[in-house]
Amino acid sequence: MPNLKAHYFNLKNIVVVFTSLVFLSCASIQTPQGGPKDKTPPKVLSMTPKNLTRNFNAKKIVIEFDEYFNIQDEFKEFSISPDQERPPILKKRQKRLEITLQDTLEKNTTYTLNFGKAIADVNEANVVKNLSYVFSTGPEIDSLSVSGRVSSSLTNETEKEVTVFILPVERDTLFGKKRPSIYTTTDSAGNYKLNNLRKGSYKIYALKENSGGGDKVYQQVSDEIGFIKDPIIIDKNLDNINLQVFKELAPEFRVMERKLNADGSILLTFNQQLKQPKLTVMQPAAVDVGKRVYFNKTNDTAKIWLSDLSFDSVKVAIQDQGKVLQSVNFTRGKKDTYTRDVTIADNITGGKLNPSQRYTLTFPFPMIDADPSKITLLEDSVKRTTFQVLKDSVDFLKYYIIYPWKTKKSYDIKFAAGSFTAIFNAKNKDITKRFTLEPADSYGTLALKVEVPDSAKQYILEFIDEKKNPIKSFVITKNTTVNFAKYPTGKYLSRIIYDENKNGIWDTGNVKLGAQPEKIWYPATDMSLKANWDREEKLVIIATPPQIQESTISPPRQTSPNNNKEDSGIREAPNSLRKN
Repeated sequence: MPNLKAHYFNLKNIVVVFTSLVFLSCASIQTPQGGPKDKTPPKVLSMTPKNLTRNFNAKKIVIEFDEYFNIQDEFKEFSISPDQERPPILKKRQKRLEITLQDTLEKNTTYTLNFGKAIADVNEANVVKNLSYVFSTGPEIDSLSVSGRVSSSLTNETEKEVTVFILPVERDTLFGKKRPSIYTTTDSAGNYKLNNLRKGSYKIYALKENSGGGDKVYQQVSDEIGFIKDPIIIDKNLDNINLQVFKELAPEFRVMERKLNADGSILLTFNQQLKQPKLTVMQPAAVDVGKRVYFNKTNDTAKIWLSDLSFDSVKVAIQDQGKVLQSVNFTRGKKDTYTRDVTIADNITGGKLNPSQRYTLTFPFPMIDADPSKITLLEDSVKRTTFQVLKDSVDFLKYYIIYPWKTKKSYDIKFAAGSFTAIFNAKNKDITKRFTLEPADSYGTLALKVEVPDSAKQYILEFIDEKKNPIKSFVITKNTTVNFAKYPTGKYLSRIIYDENKNGIWDTGNVKLGAQPEKIWYPATDMSLKANWDREEKLVIIATPPQIQESTISPPRQTSPNNNKEDSGIREAPNSLRKN
């Protein structure tokens, strides 16, 4: 006879398990799938006591939001001004933020709680920007404000997400040591506003931190800084207090990076641009013989190739203008081996060779020799042998292929293995380069008549591309005409550096010395070049550049083209300067 009791209990167990699974699946909270991404930060529904409360005497402040939120980087982002020895405690309760005040409040004082970027929603981390809560323990609330705009001293473009803060003059010694308690961040247009300030004398700063920062404490190695040298007196609302941020040069020389590469070369990176650099192997002195040193254009990076790699360790002295700045040591294992891949780069852009340039080959190692017999040049698939292989007289990383290149012809250059030999007998592998010669009428020329406001001063005119990368520069001391001849067609701009110390370069500022960067002005003249056109423009350098220059570009004037065709009436649309 079947065991009915056991059967009943088994059925009961199945029902219980099934019911539990259904309940759990219904009760579990699932992240909604699909739909547009949430870009809206939490909104404040209420503040208790109300914001801007006078005669404040509460111990707890409650801010309610319309959604769940997280508190992130509290110790970096949240602050109270004036500072308190025991800072407030922040806790989240569902959709409410509770701030418990631990310290006794001063009488007749306005307090500002600044949350920075501490409050963000749960799902997408959308930040409530510049959230603050203000109250006064007396009958009045400090209501003064300072506002302005922050831009880059180099590009002149406005800067977003930059921290602007003030320090009472008597507390300015805390700069770079402790995060400020009175601060705000710039909006997408670079504007800022500091509210609820009390009368007093302050120093004002703008801090652009690198991606790894966020503590609102200036780090010279990585951050950009802007400041006004003299204190600002806040006894009324101040507008147009504009600041420009810059990357300060390191006050003391330091080697940022040093390593022995896998190919046996030595890499050194400095925190300063050297003027007359020199590297010497001090120990063992014999290794210094035959070394090759290559500095980049800004003299802040160097690469050393030693002909003798049998050393256990070497000591390299870094000098500038005859003075030893620092010595560094390198060690290698006796069984270390090195891999050298002799690649070949060239100056072909978009498959085209600039007709005003030589065909240039660049190598990653100092080159010793070239074997033209292993190089095959094809012009429209026809072999040519009248080319020359020429080594650069100064740059040991470069060779040139000399040939009367022709337009409307296609070129294939086959470099067989061993065409070039580098140090340590390293050789290239098989590689083929293909290009055509760009017609000369694809380039344009600009004659720029420059007028200076003061012939006793010096200016630097830089010809720059759309990304504000310098292409060519001229030192200007008097009224003159400069020619930008045979440059590729495209949009170009210029900038003027007011070279106060007449050293031919742009000098940045120094916070400790209170020195601002040398001023830069971006003229509104668009210097775009059109194919086969010669342009003439006039540039009158203004005596004093505005701090933040509008980026409106005027349409260019065109003269008759090189081939005397009828003027086409070419006009360029206004262009906004874009950040590099």
